[in-house]
Amino acid sequence: MADVDLQVADGELMGLLGPNGAGKTTLISILCTMVQPTSGDATVCGYDVRRDQTAVRRSVGVVFQDSTLDEDLTGQENLNFHARLYGLNAATRRERVNTVLELVALSKRRGDLVKTYSGGMRRRLEIAKGLMHNPKVLFLDEPTLGLDPQARRRIWDHISKLRDACGTTVVLTTHYMEEAEFLCSRVAIIDRGRIVAIDDVEVLKANFGQDRVELRVLGKPDPLLHEINQLNDVLHCSVQNGRLHLTVRSGDSFVPKVMELARSCKLEISSLSVRKSSLEDVFMNLTGRETGEDLFSSE
Repeated sequence: MADVDLQVADGELMGLLGPNGAGKTTLISILCTMVQPTSGDATVCGYDVRRDQTAVRRSVGVVFQDSTLDEDLTGQENLNFHARLYGLNAATRRERVNTVLELVALSKRRGDLVKTYSGGMRRRLEIAKGLMHNPKVLFLDEPTLGLDPQARRRIWDHISKLRDACGTTVVLTTHYMEEAEFLCSRVAIIDRGRIVAIDDVEVLKANFGQDRVELRVLGKPDPLLHEINQLNDVLHCSVQNGRLHLTVRSGDSFVPKVMELARSCKLEISSLSVRKSSLEDVFMNLTGRETGEDLFSSE
């Protein structure tokens, strides 16, 4: 990590996006006191990650990619064991077990061995485990990695509900763009150990995204193509099989312009489509790599 400047507000759900090896897990490990920073300062809930490690650990819950569950214990037994490590008394343990199992919709399976759980149920139990000591901040490292789309969506719903129900601050890393768009109030994009952009998803798309426009006109498109290339908001233009393919800064502002240009060229637009910029477009523009691509794969 280098020159990372990140502030997360109380109750916020912050997403961290980056290629493999970009530093997402390292950042979470530093904030959880599992890795010592070599320079700079970091505080969690007002506690310094170097000087106040015990206080930091009591303030955070962590769900890493690899499972920490004992498959030969029941769901309830896993939670009880974790609560004992945090020194919760018997009455508090019972209350917290009931609360977190209800939050992740596993109350009816509390007495079943974890080895009988599906992959999605195990991830939900991991999240419940991270919440047992009622942390102020919950770190989720790839919480839905390896799950099918339906299981991922159920996990998303549970994460949203726990934030709303508990007011927990959530910081998650993910490779799934739709996950970040669905869950996160803000997203930080990390590349080579640095935060290259951070903002609301819609602001990121407006500032760093590119819309795609495809249109066909009746007649030769050459006059229209000439006029289009004079516009400042057109980033790329090509003709394929009689269709104009354009990359523009904003499809919403470009469409009225191209319709007016077509009228001035006495051409009729027979078809027009716009594909709005996605968070994946933003990510690719800023990093030049897919989210799952290894940072060192081309070096």
